[in-house]
Amino acid sequence: MDLPQLLLVGLVLLLGVAGVLIPGVPGTWLVWAGLLWWALHVRSTLAWSLLVAATGLLLVVQVVKWLLPPRRVRGLGVTSRTAVFAGAGAVLGFVLVPVVGAVPGFVGGIYLSERRRLGTHGEAWASVRAVMRSVGTSVLVELYACLLVVGAWLGAVVAQ
Repeated sequence: MDLPQLLLVGLVLLLGVAGVLIPGVPGTWLVWAGLLWWALHVRSTLAWSLLVAATGLLLVVQVVKWLLPPRRVRGLGVTSRTAVFAGAGAVLGFVLVPVVGAVPGFVGGIYLSERRRLGTHGEAWASVRAVMRSVGTSVLVELYACLLVVGAWLGAVVAQ
């Protein structure tokens, strides 16, 4: 696969990760579609193995999301800035402390956004707990799975 096409696949994967944070955008399926595009062009054992593993993981995530409580964001004061901070925190955490850093990065991003919005530590932390109970857990599960898939893809591209 040539570099421009590889960059386009990477862009689709990044759009999928960002799409997880935007309601109505099928972020998980964009990540899967980008990986499928890459696997169809590379046609290696590694590519197909990664596609199969990612398909299984992303399907399990869809079931887990379905089993979690429904997303309720009304009345919480959750803004788009909160989603941006949470996503940036998760990606930064995933890069700085591979794999496990996404969770504290996600929660830390929400905290920073809420601290800016509300001003005090106590109010911000209460808001973080409310956000995590209502929407944060399902978003975090989906985002974490997508970050794992994108990280594995990046590793496979570098390994080839």
